[in-house]
Amino acid sequence: MDEIIEIWDESGKPTGTTALKSEAHKNGWFHPTIHLWLYTHAGQVLLQKRAENKDTFPGLWDVSVAGHILNGETPLAGALRETREEIGLLLKANQLEFLGRFTSDQKHPGGIHDREFQYVYLAELPVPLEDLTGNPEEVAALELRSLLRLTEELWGMAAPAGYVPHSRTYYKAVFTALQSRV
Repeated sequence: MDEIIEIWDESGKPTGTTALKSEAHKNGWFHPTIHLWLYTHAGQVLLQKRAENKDTFPGLWDVSVAGHILNGETPLAGALRETREEIGLLLKANQLEFLGRFTSDQKHPGGIHDREFQYVYLAELPVPLEDLTGNPEEVAALELRSLLRLTEELWGMAAPAGYVPHSRTYYKAVFTALQSRV
């Protein structure tokens, strides 16, 4: 879906302009996004396998929920909306814990230059996996994986086959935070 998003400068400040997501990706304009990592106290993390039709990283395993913040939307509101849209889970604002903001700058096939300020949140998964419904336009599969397994697979590599690549700094912050909560 081609959404209208805010364009930000390289320091992470809104420029006062908006564009279609496709324009931002074509021109390499910075914009805000959200990432939500859902976990269980049993030491599991919810991952989503991206749909095969996605423009970026089709068919790879990724964060529980990710998406673009719409024009005029706060990061927290964007996280709640994307969670409802992608996996059918209704969360309340007080269930999300803000972890931090990370910068990502990646080039993809087809002329996509995705430059993001990622607002990353954590939340405990309040329902069983079978209660979630992945939006087929966004999500090919949902799976709970052991945090220990993920840490072993991703720690120090940051981009093994099968996973969306994120920086070492990003993965270290996320996995350290998750480990302290499970």
